[in-house]
Amino acid sequence: MLGSAAEADDAMQDAWLRVSRAGGEPVENPAAWLTTVVARVCLNQLRARNLRREDPLEVHVPDPIVSPAQGVEPEHEALLADSVGLALLVVLETLSPAERLAFVLHDMFAVPFEDIGPMLDRTPAAARQLASRARRRVQGRPTAPDPDVSRQRAVVEAFFAASRDGDFAALVEVLDPDVILRSDGGPSRPRLTFTLHGPQQVATQALASSRLSPFVYPALVNGAAGVVVASSPRRPLFVMAFTVTGGRIVAIDVLADPDRMAAVDLNALR
Repeated sequence: MLGSAAEADDAMQDAWLRVSRAGGEPVENPAAWLTTVVARVCLNQLRARNLRREDPLEVHVPDPIVSPAQGVEPEHEALLADSVGLALLVVLETLSPAERLAFVLHDMFAVPFEDIGPMLDRTPAAARQLASRARRRVQGRPTAPDPDVSRQRAVVEAFFAASRDGDFAALVEVLDPDVILRSDGGPSRPRLTFTLHGPQQVATQALASSRLSPFVYPALVNGAAGVVVASSPRRPLFVMAFTVTGGRIVAIDVLADPDRMAAVDLNALR
C-alpha cells in the first residue's frame, strides 16, 4: 500500500495505538475491522505524502525487498510471498491515494467494494470506479514478469554480459522495443533521477554504467531477478530490478538513493 518500509512500520504502530485505545468492546468481525483501521491509516499517510511534496517527483522507486539470488531465509519467505514486483509499485506511485487504496484492497486482497466505499467515505459504486480507473492505468504498463525466475535470470545475465563486453547489438537484442528504465537518485543525487525509453537509450546508459560500477551481485528484488551494483565489495551504489517478459527486458527500475541504499547489506548476497 505504501511502498516504504519505514512508513509501513509507522502505519502498523499507528494502527496498533488506535486499536489499543478502542477499548474492550467486542468486535463482530476483527479481520474486517483491522483492515479498515490499517487502510485508513495508510490513506492518511498517502494524502500527507502528497501534501509534503511541493513538486511532483519525476521518478520514485519504492523501497525494494532485496534477498539472495539463491533463495531467501525462512524469516523472509512470508514477506517475499506477499510482495509485489517493483515495477508495479512504481506504477502505484502514480495513482491518487483513493485509487491506490481501492485497487490494492480489491484486486490484491479481494476486499468487496461494499467495505472499501466507507473507508473512502464514498459509495461502493464510486469505489468500484476508482479501482477500475487504477486498473486501466496499471494494465497499460509492463508490471508482470515471467513466472520462471531462472528464465528471468538468464536474460539479466545476458544483459550484463553484453554490457561488460561492450556489445551494443547484443544489449539491444535482450531489450524490448518499448523498454523503459526509471532511476531514482533521491534528494542528494538528482542527476541520477531520470527516465529512459527505448533500447537505444537504455543500452547506451548500460554501457556507460558498466565501466563505472565493476561489481555486480545477483539478487532477488521483490521476488524477481535483479542485482545490486557496487563500486567496491563494501559500497553498494544501486539496486536494479528487472521486469522480464517473453524473454526480453521490458522495464528496469533503479534505486540509486544513497540514503536508502545504506540499508542494503552486501554481505547477505555473497
